Amino acid sequence: MISDIHGNLAALEAVLAAIDAAKPDALWCLGDVVGYGARPNECCEAVRRRASICLAGNHDLAVRGTLDLIDFSGDAGLAATWTRGVLDDSARAFLDSLDTHATTEGAELYHASARDPVWEYVLSDEAAVITLMLTEAPVVLVGHSHVALNVSLRGGDVEGGLAPDGTTLGLGERRWLINPGSVGQPRDGDPRAAWLELDQDAGTAVFHRVEYDIARTQSEIVAAGLPHALAQRLAHGL
Repeated sequence: MISDIHGNLAALEAVLAAIDAAKPDALWCLGDVVGYGARPNECCEAVRRRASICLAGNHDLAVRGTLDLIDFSGDAGLAATWTRGVLDDSARAFLDSLDTHATTEGAELYHASARDPVWEYVLSDEAAVITLMLTEAPVVLVGHSHVALNVSLRGGDVEGGLAPDGTTLGLGERRWLINPGSVGQPRDGDPRAAWLELDQDAGTAVFHRVEYDIARTQSEIVAAGLPHALAQRLAHGL
């Protein structure tokens, strides 16, 4: 399970290598394949080839023209405009084929939340509880916030929170809302690329972080003429 790649090919390659070593049955992506980073076409091609499920994130929707760029301010808007200009036909067709949510056996997937699959950040107990109330699957997967987290309800109480590298969940006893974190632009203070290993048969979920060549991605962003702040923040995971 991956999310929020944001055109960061070096991070995506590192995560895919780790996933290959784990030998999963399938790869799911929660969206935002593009935006911010300088390698959108290559990221789209890699995800198109590998993912059996891929959602559209808000940046994907902006780049393909479904959302107006007026909704994106500052560096996000500049990056989305740049990405529109360099996106090739194959990547555009791939993004055009994506939806913001999906349902599969035992899981519901949203880019953002069940209440608002495009824009809502699930970063509060209230937002997490509402998404769990609006869904029925044992596992609800969300992205968008770039923060790895796990939330569950037990006896009406919310449990969980941030999910650092190595966090392991037993899924069988209650329903869970899980964010795998961001591949290409983590914002939880850990700059390493994030992914989630979900084993529905065993009833476990394990959060992973992977080192990648941050300097390579930073150089690509600067060389493309994208805002330097998008490169600088990668070193800090913010």
